[in-house]
Parts: sequence; structure tokens; C-alpha cells
Amino acid sequence: MGKIEWAMWANEQALASGLILLTGGIVGVAGQFAGWQFAAYGVAAGVFVCLLEYPRGRRAKGTSVERTGQYCLTVCVKAFGPITRNYYVRAFLHAALCVPGGFMLATVLGCVCLGIASLIYLLAAIRGEQWLPILPKTETREKPRESIKEPPQNPPPRPPADLRRKRLEDVEGAAYVNPIPVTGSED
Repeated sequence: MGKIEWAMWANEQALASGLILLTGGIVGVAGQFAGWQFAAYGVAAGVFVCLLEYPRGRRAKGTSVERTGQYCLTVCVKAFGPITRNYYVRAFLHAALCVPGGFMLATVLGCVCLGIASLIYLLAAIRGEQWLPILPKTETREKPRESIKEPPQNPPPRPPADLRRKRLEDVEGAAYVNPIPVTGSED
């Protein structure tokens, strides 16, 4: 059985919690709830978490699929180096971001989800995982070898080259040679 990569779970959880925190903040500010300043903080924190978590990290196996349009944000997140690469930093950052949102009902759900993401990031950091960017591969296409000039003309299964029948067009001036010698008739 394979090793679980906890950072992938934490990334999805944190991105979803950022969206929930953003939505709750918008509701709190638009509704002018008591303590709407916490909701405004929720909007800012939700946007920050979404921007930080949108670029998906590369898996250890290398089977990662990047999100649509994540390249620009990947470059930005990569630019901060060890601060954004280290999951201990992300765990403590998310834990600190989720505290102020807990003072308002509209942002409580986003804060709880962000706290769970923080715990998952802490587990990923303890297991030694770190964020690695998914960058586009520079693909170098190899030229075909000299032995491959034209694709095969016959469908598979093909007999080996020495057992194939020669076409008359391929053989220049040669006549068909009967492999069974003909001897006189036996009456």
C-alpha cells in the first residue's frame, strides 16, 4: 500500500476553507452584522488563503495535475521560497488566520475548516513533506532512428523480415525460384 501524501488533502481543505471564509465574510459585510469588521477581515483572509493555496504542489510520485491557470500563482508562491514551501509555516499561518474569524457567526464555518487544514498541514510537516512547484516540462522530441524510415505497410501480426514474401516490384530482375527441386516424372 502506498504512502498517503497529507499535503494534497491539506491543500484541498485549505482552498475550500478559504472560499467558505470569503463567502461568510461577504455575507457578514453585506448584511452589516454586528462586528462586521471581523467579516471584512474574513474577506481579506479568504482571498489570501485562496491565492496561497490555488497552486497545487507536485506529488512525490510525479503524477500531479495542475489546476487551470495556476502557473502565474505558482511563480508568485515559489518566489517566497522557504516561507511558502515549508508546511510548518503554512500550518501556523492558517492557525493564526482562523482565530479572528471565530468571533462572528458568518465566518465561523470557514475558520473551523481552516483550523482543520492547519492540523493536516502540521501532520504533513511532521511526516517530512514540503511544497514543490509544478512547472511546465521542456519537452525535447527525439528524432526517429535511421532504421525507422517508413511505417509498416502490413497490419499485425507481421512475419519476420526473412520469411515475408517478396513483391515483384521490390525484387529487381529476379525471377521466382522454386525451393522444391523439380525432378523427372515418375511413372
